[in-house]
Amino acid sequence: MNAGEKESGALQGLWLAAMPGVFVLLWSTGFIGAKLGLPYAEPLTFLSYRFAIVGVTLVVFSLLTGASWPRRGIDWLHIAFVGLMMHGIYLGGVFSSIHLGVPAGVSALIVGIQPLLVAAAAGPVLRERVTARQWAGLVLGLGGVMLVVEQKLAVGEGTPFAVSLSIFALVGITVGTLYQKRFCSHMNLRTGNAIQFTAAGAAVWLISLLTETGEVVWSGEFVFALGWLVVVLSFGAMTLLYILIRRGAAARVSSLFFLVPPSTAVIAFFLFGEQLGWIALFGMALTMVGVAMVNLRPAKPAVRA
Repeated sequence: MNAGEKESGALQGLWLAAMPGVFVLLWSTGFIGAKLGLPYAEPLTFLSYRFAIVGVTLVVFSLLTGASWPRRGIDWLHIAFVGLMMHGIYLGGVFSSIHLGVPAGVSALIVGIQPLLVAAAAGPVLRERVTARQWAGLVLGLGGVMLVVEQKLAVGEGTPFAVSLSIFALVGITVGTLYQKRFCSHMNLRTGNAIQFTAAGAAVWLISLLTETGEVVWSGEFVFALGWLVVVLSFGAMTLLYILIRRGAAARVSSLFFLVPPSTAVIAFFLFGEQLGWIALFGMALTMVGVAMVNLRPAKPAVRA
C-alpha cells in the first residue's frame, strides 16, 4: 500500500468515525430550520411544501432506480400509517409548538425523550426485556423535562397548550417507531419513505386547508429554511443514517441521540438568543443522563483465549 492509499484510508476512517456526530448535529438543525422559517408561513403550510418536494422527489427516484414497491395493500397501509405518525404528527406537533412560542431547545428536549418511551413500551409491545436501569432512566428523564417545562412556563415562554403540541409530537414519533418495528421492518427504504412522506403530506395539506390561510412570504430566509429542511434534513441526514446502519453503526447513532437537545439549545442560543436558566439547565442535564441510561449499552467483557 502506497502513501496515497494510506492517507485515503486514514481520511475514510476519520470520516466514518465522525459520521454519528455529524448526523446528530444535522438532526439538531431541524428544530432551528423550523424556527427560522415559521415567521413566514404557518406551520402546516410550511410542512406541506416540504413534504410535497420530498415526496415527489422520492417517488421519481424510486421509479428511476427500479425500487420495489409493496405487493400487498395492507403493507401500503402500514407504511402510510407510520408516515402519518413519524412525519405528520411528529413534525406537525413540533412546528406548531415552536410557532406558538415554545423555544426550539425545549421542543427538542421534549421529543428527545422518545427513546425513554420506546424502551418503556418495548416490553408489552415488542416483548423486549426492560431493565431496572432503563426504568430508572425513564423516571430521571421525565423529571428533567418537567423541570425545564415548568421553568419556561413560569417566565412566559410558551403556553400549556403549545407545550402539549410538543408532547403530541412525542407520542406520534413514539407510536410510529414502535409500529414500524412491528409491521414495517422489511420495507424498501426508497419506496417506503416515498409512501410515508406522500401520506403525511396529503394529511397535513388537508388539515392546513381547514385551519390555516395558506399564505407564504417567500423571503430569502424562508427559502433557505425550506431548502435546508428538504436537502440537509430529509435527504442528507436520513441518507447518512442509512449509511451508518448499513455499516453497523446504528447503536452508536442511538447512543448519541441524547446529544440532540443540548446541541439544539446551543445553536438556538447563538442564532435566536434562547436562554435556559440554571433550573432548566439542571433539568436538561437530568434528562440527558436519563436518555443515556436507556440507550447506552454496557461494554461486553473481552473474551480471553
